[in-house]
Amino acid sequence: MPKAFLNVENLTQRYPDGGGAMLTVFENVSFGIDEGEFVCILGHSGCGKSTIMNILAGLDEPTSGAVIMDGRAVSGPSLDRGVVFQNYSLLPWLSALKNVTFAVQARHKDWTAEQVRAHALKHLDQVGIRDGAEHRKPAQLSGGMRQRVSIARAFANEPKLLLLDEPFGALDALTRGTIQDELIKVWSGTKQTVFMITHDIDEAILLADRILLMSNGPYARVAESVQITIPRPRRRDEIVDHPNYYAIRNHLVHFLASRSAAVAGKPGEPTPPIETVRIDRTTEPAVAAAGADLDDAKAAERLRAVND
Repeated sequence: MPKAFLNVENLTQRYPDGGGAMLTVFENVSFGIDEGEFVCILGHSGCGKSTIMNILAGLDEPTSGAVIMDGRAVSGPSLDRGVVFQNYSLLPWLSALKNVTFAVQARHKDWTAEQVRAHALKHLDQVGIRDGAEHRKPAQLSGGMRQRVSIARAFANEPKLLLLDEPFGALDALTRGTIQDELIKVWSGTKQTVFMITHDIDEAILLADRILLMSNGPYARVAESVQITIPRPRRRDEIVDHPNYYAIRNHLVHFLASRSAAVAGKPGEPTPPIETVRIDRTTEPAVAAAGADLDDAKAAERLRAVND
């Protein structure tokens, strides 16, 4: 089987607990992400999602294990990995435009000033920063506009892997929905590989190709990989009517509400493989038309959903 674009192999992170012992946040976490795939990760606070992202970004080192991207081990920050944080992380003394050109210049040192400016303006325009807003400093922009600038800067830098750490968590619902749509639009035009942390189940279903579900910590692990069987392009006002939407959503809710604790790891316990979950209700009419009872069809589909 060919290797994925990004491979996380037996990642373990331990920290001193302040009492002389070690706290194992997660242990033997392994998963892969294909090139161009959009993957979200869900789990309760304390399971180590942000720690995994920091390791992928090269901002933290694991206790053991490795991250291999495009055939090379990840070690330290790199322009090949871009990060968008929840708190915007813009340079406050620079305008929106100069925040983006600063990153583009670091990536394309051989470009002329005009090439850099044109590239930055194109990406700012894609997220709706135009008509003079590109010349404002971060303090003169709303929270939503600041995050648009952060997203434009990340995409303009053309990283091989884009890491999103709850980028919409601090925004109101209406602004969050608008920027989610803009993110999908920009990503669809680039097909960059994306790994995103979120606590929002509906956001994950809208954006992701696949959702990784983490058990509770300590000794957290990636327990399931849920495929989003809703075709693209997706619109938030349409996906709720898709036969698979609530089936997938209910599965995620049930996992986070109860199963995430039940499948949590224990000291000395071997780490089981990730379960692949595929839920597809679109075949039910055909099953029912063949004379089968619909309730039996639903029960059978549930059994086929795991490790299909």
